[in-house]
Amino acid sequence: MYDFHKDRKYYFDFILRVTRDYILPFINLNYNENSKKDILDIGCAEGAVLKAFTDQNCNCVGIELSEKRIELAHVFMKDEINSNKVKFISRDIYDIDPAKDIGHKFDLILLKDVIEHIFNQDKFFKHLPSFLKPNGQVFFAFPPWYMPFGGHQQVLRSKLLSKLPYFHLLPRFIYKFILKSFKESESQIQEMLELKETGLSIERFERLCKNSGFEIVKKTHFLINPIYKYKFGLKPRPQIGLIKHIPYFRNFLTTGVYYLIKQKVN
Repeated sequence: MYDFHKDRKYYFDFILRVTRDYILPFINLNYNENSKKDILDIGCAEGAVLKAFTDQNCNCVGIELSEKRIELAHVFMKDEINSNKVKFISRDIYDIDPAKDIGHKFDLILLKDVIEHIFNQDKFFKHLPSFLKPNGQVFFAFPPWYMPFGGHQQVLRSKLLSKLPYFHLLPRFIYKFILKSFKESESQIQEMLELKETGLSIERFERLCKNSGFEIVKKTHFLINPIYKYKFGLKPRPQIGLIKHIPYFRNFLTTGVYYLIKQKVN
């Protein structure tokens, strides 16, 4: 298996491809030369998702805590930065005032494989409207916590653990013991345990939307996540109709979900 987590340019390229081929059609915004969209990517990493939107004539901003990833974004997106199509900010989302620090709000906010890493997701959802224009929307893509690799164990150093499904669902002390036994680094163990605290089920995500004053515009659950086409050569498949309608059980067999949400109109 290709170690795409270490080759960031390779990773950038296939994230760009999955965004062009699947995320853009799912969101289905009306792009044209006379109507530029303002796009915000929270947890933008090296900017691959935003690259697909700058190519569609959008004005883009990426926010990312990791300064190393922002440095790579400036390499991979040099032309787009020089042409003022995109800018990157390395700060905590809670420390940013969109009016003062950016100058405008956004038509669309993107969170691809990010929400499952965020602590206090209730607080985060309630903070999102401060970045949205009226009728603005938010796109989420994430792996449900209970799916075979919902613990992101594929990034582990141990080849066995990186291919072992569902073991992230074990009780915390057993999970930690296994990670230590296979000599994973302390920083990696901490990251895995943090994911165990923040991991998100389909049901809890939908409750967060409802409780925070959002409504679901569109959703798709995948039996085979589109990103697996570029990682493993697997053909993406929507979730089977019967399974996607069975609460909780569907989490175990759903490898990815896409959601588009907006604020409810009172």
